[in-house]
Amino acid sequence: MEAKSPIETRASNELETRASEADAKSPIETQASNELEIRASEVILGPNPFVGLRREDILETVIAIAKQSLKQPGLFFEQQAKLAHELYLVMLSASPLKPAAGDKRFADAEWSQDPFYRALMQAYLAWRSTLGDYVGKLDLGPTSKERAQFVVSLLTEALSPTNTLLGNPAVIKKAFETRGSSIVSGLKNMVDDLVHNNAMPSQVDKSAFQVGKNLASSPGRVVFKNDVLELIQYAPATDRVYSVPQLFIPPQINKFYVFDISAGKSLVQFLVKNGFQVFMVSWRNPAPEQRDWDLDVYVGALLEAMEATREITGSDAINLHGACSGAMTISALLGYLATNSKALINAATLMVAVVGRDPDSQLGLFASPETIAAAKANSALKGVLDGSEMGMVFAWLRPNDLVWNYWVNNYLLGNRPPKFDILYWNNDSTRLPAKFHAQILDILENRLFEHRGALKVLGVPIDLSRVTCDKFFVAGLTDHITSWKGVYASARLFGGSNEFILSSSGHIQSLVNPPGNPKAKYFTNPDIRLTPEKWQAGARLVSGSWWNQWNQWLAARSGPQREAPASLGSERFKPGAAAPGTYVLEP
Repeated sequence: MEAKSPIETRASNELETRASEADAKSPIETQASNELEIRASEVILGPNPFVGLRREDILETVIAIAKQSLKQPGLFFEQQAKLAHELYLVMLSASPLKPAAGDKRFADAEWSQDPFYRALMQAYLAWRSTLGDYVGKLDLGPTSKERAQFVVSLLTEALSPTNTLLGNPAVIKKAFETRGSSIVSGLKNMVDDLVHNNAMPSQVDKSAFQVGKNLASSPGRVVFKNDVLELIQYAPATDRVYSVPQLFIPPQINKFYVFDISAGKSLVQFLVKNGFQVFMVSWRNPAPEQRDWDLDVYVGALLEAMEATREITGSDAINLHGACSGAMTISALLGYLATNSKALINAATLMVAVVGRDPDSQLGLFASPETIAAAKANSALKGVLDGSEMGMVFAWLRPNDLVWNYWVNNYLLGNRPPKFDILYWNNDSTRLPAKFHAQILDILENRLFEHRGALKVLGVPIDLSRVTCDKFFVAGLTDHITSWKGVYASARLFGGSNEFILSSSGHIQSLVNPPGNPKAKYFTNPDIRLTPEKWQAGARLVSGSWWNQWNQWLAARSGPQREAPASLGSERFKPGAAAPGTYVLEP
């Protein structure tokens, strides 16, 4: 191993110390985190919040259910008779009903051992199942039926006995064990959320984290800044580095530090330790005054950041990396450069990112020309689409994972929400300029990247088939936000040589996937001309994190190694604020 300088050694020691402090949890805290954070982290993000969830759409769906019920009275009485029979079996203790394998709400032993609680659970499951079957049999169109199922699920999940004080044996047990202090703590948590969290249950203990301390803590400096972004250059951790720099472009809907989340899980840390020169874009959080920012503004700012990166490193070309919705901006940038015949990009990585058709997803559950127009009008009126609004919308699209789990944990059990870095990052919300928000909706609704020349950036028609630099695509097998088949379809829109990796994890776990996890594995198949099904059938299973294969792929496309720079920045681009910069700290 090559010797580190005193500065590098001190930085490394600080990162290790912070990691150990963050990981020092009691068994109780660890158990609580495991029950909440993993489920929550896999349902964050996604396109639905761009459209929103309006009360009138919910009411319209309820009216549609009522109208159809009047037209099918026989079905109503048939389902009532079915429910009566199920409840009769429950009363006789003869019901076979059990919660689904993944339903953790009824995990307490009392639900199966105590006759009262078992009957309560089975009665609830019978009612929920009957209501779901009833809506499923109504003569509604496919879209209307899906909306109806969603509205019914809002009702049934809200009325689960586990969400009540007397209906949850674990809550009663803890209240007795703590002599009522858990109830008092729960009320305090509720009041705190009413005042500080828009009356929504908190998903994370924010007091456990601080950006720049135990999050986004890799050492570096801001080496370029304009009105739209800050460019961070990270300090090298090796004596020699690859000559071609790596530039990360994060989504505008979240802050950049998912790529530098915490020690041991940081993509930035992984790359610098492997000899790469790493630069990071940190977007400014726009206010209503920036309502007119769009793709042209963002791509224009990136061109300036790329020029700074090239000048600082002396490299003619750059490797780009991004994830999720940030892939739209990267794709627009790549398409612009390809059309202008500017060979500034040597290679690109797109992680859990869909820019074309996603066969297993949709723009939004209630997406329609009317709702999309209303979403555009709402952000145009305010100047921005606020991140807290997006988070609230998505929470109610996944109420069990993002609302009622925390209702029980925070209020009924009186626990603090878990200390989980990914959820802190997700709750550190940003805003979208109104014009860019409208543009995203147009791209998703009309699938503009799929149609050559349909989207123009800085006056240039975008054709992804002309993007011929080498590309590395990563998808998650269990990703419900950007499905792996959607990522696969997006990869096939691009020209050039494209490698596709399928991680066995979900959305965030596929992205934050450091080596060392014994359960990590991924699939690889070099032929992406195949259908997704044939690609998967012929794929080879590899144990370990895809980061290791990416490291080798990237090293082959990062030029020769040379002596690491003695200082950050350059004469023209002087180092400024320490990483993580100032924009990421702005509210």
